[in-house]
Amino acid sequence: MKKMMKMMTVCLLILSLAACSMEPPSWAKPGHHKELKDMKIGLSVSTLDNPFFVSLKNGVLQEAKEKGMKVITADAQNDSAKQINDIEDLIQQGVDILLINPVDSAAVSSAVESANHIGIPVITLDRSADKGKVETLVASDNVKGGKMAANYIISKVGENAKVAELQGTPGASASRERGQGFDSIADKELNIVTKQTANFDRTQGMNVMENILQGHKDIQAVFAQNDEMALGAIQAIKSSGKNIIVVGFDGTDDGLKAVKQGQLSATVAQQPVLIGKEAVQAASKILKGKKVKSRIAVPLKLVKEK
Repeated sequence: MKKMMKMMTVCLLILSLAACSMEPPSWAKPGHHKELKDMKIGLSVSTLDNPFFVSLKNGVLQEAKEKGMKVITADAQNDSAKQINDIEDLIQQGVDILLINPVDSAAVSSAVESANHIGIPVITLDRSADKGKVETLVASDNVKGGKMAANYIISKVGENAKVAELQGTPGASASRERGQGFDSIADKELNIVTKQTANFDRTQGMNVMENILQGHKDIQAVFAQNDEMALGAIQAIKSSGKNIIVVGFDGTDDGLKAVKQGQLSATVAQQPVLIGKEAVQAASKILKGKKVKSRIAVPLKLVKEK
């Protein structure tokens, strides 16, 4: 009997310790007593090689400074595995909330779920996570932006024009949504002769466009799902001597400069600095125990050549 009681005591102790290990650390518990100025934000960015995400990061830093909050930034360098490791490191560093701009919406889900498990709130920026609890997504309406691009191309080259589509990183929600919006109109009113991935990268955009021009010599327009790919496509088109309109997406400094110079026909301009600022504003509300909308939409604007 004594032996059985001893075993039961040991079992209860093990269960008790296991339960304790599942408890979130004090800094991650809801309702903790920290002041906002003592809070740490963990920011995981898909890549800082893209000017858009540099601006997004700057928006986060500006708003956090305004509120007296510290930001720890990690650059995933467009590597999903690195991003998951980065997020784990941010958790280990004791961040109070995570702002994540996913490389891949599916791949990042495990990291989101890890944060959920220990009670760290998560906000996603520009791109969503496929799984896990996210307090809010701060992003432009990418579907609407894709439709804006399609309607602009129709206004420039007419219905049934032959169009190429340069797609972003496979698995990124922004790529899916921009393509969804564009295709919802283009499939009916334009002739999409090819869709190819260039991973939101300028050099890849140029290389892919060079290959497209070899196989499709009568293309009239290109929709690139971001400005970096659009600028790469323009380089390839220049070398070919053809006259093809190109529409980008993001409204980066380089993209807007190219529109002003008459090289890029138009760009669906986002506001990356505002996305970053809105995310920090949402984070401060969440950390104060307030509710936020499940999606915070940041307005888009079509910037076109004169």
